[in-house]
Amino acid sequence: MHQRARTHRPAAALALTATGALLLSGCGGGGTAAAQDPVQEIRAKLPAAQRSAGVLRIGMDVDYPPVEFRGADGKPDGLDPDIAAAVGRILDLRIEYVDTPFEKLLPDLHKKQYDVVMSALSDTRQRREGVDEIGTPTGPAVDFVDYFIAGTSIVVPKGNPKGIRTLNDLCGRTVAVQAGTIQDEIAARQTSACTQAGKPLVVHRFDTDAKALAEVAAGTAQAGLNDFPVAAHAARNTDGGNRFEVTGSQSRSNPYGIALRKEDTALRDVLAKAIDQLIRSGEYDRILAKWNVTAGAAQNAVVNGGS
Repeated sequence: MHQRARTHRPAAALALTATGALLLSGCGGGGTAAAQDPVQEIRAKLPAAQRSAGVLRIGMDVDYPPVEFRGADGKPDGLDPDIAAAVGRILDLRIEYVDTPFEKLLPDLHKKQYDVVMSALSDTRQRREGVDEIGTPTGPAVDFVDYFIAGTSIVVPKGNPKGIRTLNDLCGRTVAVQAGTIQDEIAARQTSACTQAGKPLVVHRFDTDAKALAEVAAGTAQAGLNDFPVAAHAARNTDGGNRFEVTGSQSRSNPYGIALRKEDTALRDVLAKAIDQLIRSGEYDRILAKWNVTAGAAQNAVVNGGS
């Protein structure tokens, strides 16, 4: 369900191992050092399709604050739109968003409704290979450019009346999740564990995270599962911080990745270089600080680095 050469990162930040070298300054001929502009070097590698169109079209489910949501002006706002806009400036491309329900993001990517998906989408082996957890094909595979680390958190009503702190504490209860997410997968696995323990877990699945959180608020579900940034945002901002709280520790940390069709390797590699440039410039750190998610900072862009 996550970069630059850099200011000090907190110890909690997870470093991703780069799959390619960072951009280096070039040397001019005749022994005269002529440092190349790294941004121009990146732009020079942009595929012809995007260069001629002048736009990068991004599939996004704009309903997952603070990662992506609609601001007061109705336009996409949040962590992902800010990073996307910064990448667009590096590439000299206009960013265009295609608001798409989460479960349709990858299918519509393969229908070429947009160039990439950027929507708090976790880089997982199953998505990279187009299979489910037991290896059954589910659809076309994708590549990822990873840019942020996010774990899963448990959201409960304020005061945690049921004393839920771990996934095992969900047994015998009802949990709400957004369908098709990493949290949906975690809940499905936990269902099996709870059944074996003789305390069945009921999972309510919804097409948006807002509907899942509403179930928790109404008491129909005793807990919800969310990416940590989203869980923390809901606890801090819903009803003035009096509706929810985050309980226990994060589980299953995975990088958020920009998803691309497998054949789009040139665009994939340019985006990785653009994310690295964003990190080196310091702008990435400023964006994460703006949204209070610095604990999820990645050290560099990685291609297909998820578990």
